[in-house]
Amino acid sequence: MSRLLITDAHLLHPETGTRTDPAWLEVADGRIAATGTGRPPGVGQDVRVLRAAGATVLPGLIDAHVHLLVTSLDLPSIAYWTPGYLTVRALAEAERMLRRGFTTVRDVGGADHGMARALAEGLALGPRLVHGGKALSQTGGHGDLRPLGDDSVPCCENRPNFARIADGVDAVRAAARDEFRKGAAHLKVLLSGGVASPHDEIAAVQYSEEEIRTAVEEAENHNRYVTVHAYHPRAIDRALRAGVRCVEHGNLIDDATVGLLLERDAFLVPTLIAYERTAELGRQSGLPEASQRKLTEVREHGLAALEKAHRAGVNLVYGTDLLGPLHSAQLEEFTLRAQVQPAADVIRSATSTAARLLQMEGEIGTLAPGAHADLLVMDGDPLADLTILTHPQRHLRHVIKAGNVL
Repeated sequence: MSRLLITDAHLLHPETGTRTDPAWLEVADGRIAATGTGRPPGVGQDVRVLRAAGATVLPGLIDAHVHLLVTSLDLPSIAYWTPGYLTVRALAEAERMLRRGFTTVRDVGGADHGMARALAEGLALGPRLVHGGKALSQTGGHGDLRPLGDDSVPCCENRPNFARIADGVDAVRAAARDEFRKGAAHLKVLLSGGVASPHDEIAAVQYSEEEIRTAVEEAENHNRYVTVHAYHPRAIDRALRAGVRCVEHGNLIDDATVGLLLERDAFLVPTLIAYERTAELGRQSGLPEASQRKLTEVREHGLAALEKAHRAGVNLVYGTDLLGPLHSAQLEEFTLRAQVQPAADVIRSATSTAARLLQMEGEIGTLAPGAHADLLVMDGDPLADLTILTHPQRHLRHVIKAGNVL
């Protein structure tokens, strides 16, 4: 049994938003065994001691909206890459995410059981990967990226793509069952237009309520849940009424939708940094003119939507939705959210609240005994200065995943 003892550390508990006086934390076999103040327990020869010298120890961060396989902004080129090349690039990015402090990520379109297995077995260095397989898109929806002149029928769904097309109740049921068969921890359904999809409108509503209810039924049958890509109230309200547990983006929500999120105790995963970084790139991002207009629309309302949801008490979870070279901005979502949220709430969104969404409460996102020993050792106090989290090169001393110090 491997053991680790961290001494002279301030423990940051996100559930309560508190930071302790100097304390110790003991790890045994990849799990947090105990924490306490005062004199730390005695150590044997098999115990590694990490003296924190007054640093802060907090749970490893969780990014609940990533696309590991999308490692380039040149989406037409990606379509011609081999699965092997796609996977190698994705795992390289996974290691960079871990070194930024993200010890768990939720992939909401693309990653599969093989990637999750490789990371779990230590064949590649990276976060714990909670994957949902391929998102479901209707024909002509956010996940249908075929050029307008392409009338071919999608076949087989065997390439490692972001989404798969399924139309009608029977096809949605079969696709959901197939993704759960392959180990998906959740199912993502695309319910409105998107920035990256050139041929639909943000205001479009995709999928009928009957199709959404079918996806929810299958998820519940498998003890899983459905999350949806949606921006505006028409799509979000339809999803929540159908039993969906989580909404990605939600930039255009109104007061009625906020009320419905609260009534259903649902989760919202804003992804503000994706719009900011893409807008900074401008035309260099490769987005067509139609997508640029959609980007402007959702970007202008994102921060206000986050503030509205925060003030109402919606379950908010940290997500970034960055693609390709934009992944390097993964920590900058903290900076944007800090404009309308206290530091403790932003940290909670990337730890304990995210763990509840992932159905891993008590397992990750906490310093409670029994949880996975996924930890960050940082100089300074993130509760007093959230920018500490956004500059790992200056403040992040150690990333610890399952008790292993990187």
